[in-house]
Amino acid sequence: MAIDRYLKAEIVSTLAQRMAFIGGPRQIGKTTLALSLIGPDATERHPAYLNWDDPKVPPAVRRGQLPPDEPLVVLDEIHKYARWRNLVKGLYDTEKSVRQFIVTGSARLDHYRKGGDSLAGRYRYFRLHPFSVNEIAAATGAPAGEHVDALLAFGGFPEPLLAQNARALRRWQRERLTRVVREDLRDLERVRDVSLVEQLVDLLPERVGSLLSVRSLREDLEVDHKTAEHWITILENLYVCFRVPPYGDPARRRSPGSPATRIRALKKQQKLYLWDWSVVPDEGARFENLVAAQLLKYCHWQEDVEGHRMELRFLRDVDGREVDFVVIQDKRPIFAVECKTGERAASPAIRYFAERTSIPVFYQVHRGTRHFQQGHATVVPFARWCMDMQLP
Repeated sequence: MAIDRYLKAEIVSTLAQRMAFIGGPRQIGKTTLALSLIGPDATERHPAYLNWDDPKVPPAVRRGQLPPDEPLVVLDEIHKYARWRNLVKGLYDTEKSVRQFIVTGSARLDHYRKGGDSLAGRYRYFRLHPFSVNEIAAATGAPAGEHVDALLAFGGFPEPLLAQNARALRRWQRERLTRVVREDLRDLERVRDVSLVEQLVDLLPERVGSLLSVRSLREDLEVDHKTAEHWITILENLYVCFRVPPYGDPARRRSPGSPATRIRALKKQQKLYLWDWSVVPDEGARFENLVAAQLLKYCHWQEDVEGHRMELRFLRDVDGREVDFVVIQDKRPIFAVECKTGERAASPAIRYFAERTSIPVFYQVHRGTRHFQQGHATVVPFARWCMDMQLP
């Protein structure tokens, strides 16, 4: 089933002015999206699709030889070339009046764009995310609520989600992570103990939703703290996991002349989530990971498309009161989200933090059907919340 991804229209609009870079996890659909922009029937054999892994492509592209009469060229996996940025800059500067360029890749497009960038002003970067409730609902025409269980069971990556076969999912999970660690890791970093990185990948699903202890991971892997931290950062750059830092709200004055109210929030410890949440064994943690992924997708959409500065954080004080997520836009909190698997009353932590922070809106999302207001919290089914918020 051919599905137009949520970023397609924005990429088409961008190509009229500059290059489009598409980043995201391996097997998330970057190549499929790029091919759909070449033409409805384009495949990997189309002359405008240039994959750096094809032995014939690198020498031709380095000489500046591009397919004739192709108004759009896709450069896939070109980040594996050490001097790819200067090469792409030269191609674009000499060809931009007669053709458009899409560059796709899984790790380096994001990892190295934060430093000195010879391509500044020549491209827009889009991060492609897994399917979410609203995106799959729009593609299938079925009600959004019907897709939550499938997303929880099979994740949001196109191949396993569309197949919805448990045996195929297990094979896909194993093969994807093997390729990420054995191939992408080799291209990105010089890591001698690849087997220990594989062990780290196996340990992460059990850590989802909890405060991340690098010390515990270090002890399990029998490496030093700096090495364990470095390996987690590499896995973030490879779109295996992402970390959410704590939110420390400044003192809030409830009314003019009243004393400021402070909370003793955590400041350093982070939480960790996976791009493929289907591997998380605990049901509650998997649902929390699904919500985290949806919020990260929203934040990246707001940054890549709308131009806002976004942050995804969590709120927890030293006494253990916690709200799972706080979304910050342009340095101001805009809403907070608590996750519950059942249709429960609003968490007491919501009232506590609502009275002591500047967060204006609190939601508690769940997998049930009840929708009600309780104090400072709107308790709402996850699928309905996604629809009401018009999340990507």
